[in-house]
Amino acid sequence: MFITVLGRQPKISLAELESVYGASNITPLSDQLALINTKTLELNHLGGTIKAGQIIIESLLDHLSNLPPGKITLGFSDYSPKATAKSAQMQALKLKSVLKRHGRSVRIVPNNSSAALSSAASHHNQLGEKTNHIEIISYQKYTALSIGTQNITAYAKRDQARPARDAFVGMLPPKLAQILINLATGPETSGHLLDPFCGTGTILQEALLMGFSVYGTDLSEKMISYSKKNLDWLAFKLARTTLSRNFCRHDGSEATHPATAGVRSVSEKELSCELEAGDATNFKWKQPIDFIVSETYLGQPFSAPPSDIKLKEVQFTTKSIILAFLKNIHPQLKPGTPLALAIPAWRRPDQTFSHLNIVDEIKKLGYNVHQFKHATSAQLLYYRESQVVARQIIVLRKI
Repeated sequence: MFITVLGRQPKISLAELESVYGASNITPLSDQLALINTKTLELNHLGGTIKAGQIIIESLLDHLSNLPPGKITLGFSDYSPKATAKSAQMQALKLKSVLKRHGRSVRIVPNNSSAALSSAASHHNQLGEKTNHIEIISYQKYTALSIGTQNITAYAKRDQARPARDAFVGMLPPKLAQILINLATGPETSGHLLDPFCGTGTILQEALLMGFSVYGTDLSEKMISYSKKNLDWLAFKLARTTLSRNFCRHDGSEATHPATAGVRSVSEKELSCELEAGDATNFKWKQPIDFIVSETYLGQPFSAPPSDIKLKEVQFTTKSIILAFLKNIHPQLKPGTPLALAIPAWRRPDQTFSHLNIVDEIKKLGYNVHQFKHATSAQLLYYRESQVVARQIIVLRKI
């Protein structure tokens, strides 16, 4: 059993966990935490989970005393309602004192301003990731030992260091791409994933890292070329050896993904990566298609909330494209095929959001809209405070 620390938008994090581990295995503990009844948890593939720790039943001191020889780096994060930075620091110092009496050398990671260590502090001190680098996660009666923290360094590299980026079409965060993939694939760890609005290839990139074969199409040849550059760059970086720059081919043929450390048995699989230019409203995709994950057309970017007239115009355009895509692809999918889509919503001057409200029309096209136990549809809205165009997440299944 594991305890997880949820991301900035915890309801989206809960929906992701529910998809992967099942609603009955998720117990929300607070706005920040959830308990997961599972034997294993793969933190690197959860975009919405900041930290995770395995619940321990045995004595904490016994566990720490049995660590391998060498200096111990110790962090203490207490998420209990009344915990403070001072109380958490005192707990860490008590443990240090006991361990010193057992002849162990201990360095404490300080709780400078909060009862819980920041994800940056945990990550940079490799807590839960390196031998004798320990983080204790505490919440009321629960005590867990960290298995790690989101790798913010790797996310930044996969986002900012890619050779082809285009701010005008939007830059999907890798974390959100992972969430969308998990919402569609659930517990599955292999299969063929299609992104029909692939843009610069962020979803394809994350899906490859998670062990899926990918197929990307986009109306723009420029975006296809950007995706190809980015996926070839990814393959080259992961291989760390001399590697063909033509991993993700634009001619329809397949290629073997390079061996990669720390991802879901990718080294044991032959993954295909294919890119084609095509209009999602009339394109005929190659088979098989097991999952569809995409950030659909979001319309033009805005630096301030648009006028009512402009909003109606962009809503009409985006709605028409999304519905035309869903109508076009429906007969090409086998029954039960899941789709996880990010569609646009727009911030208004009063800080509320205006939505497309197309659920009824989607149902008429032959799709069921998935309802989550731990999050409502309205809560699946991904945005940052400075953003005008938000992403409304919907999960569908072909009837």
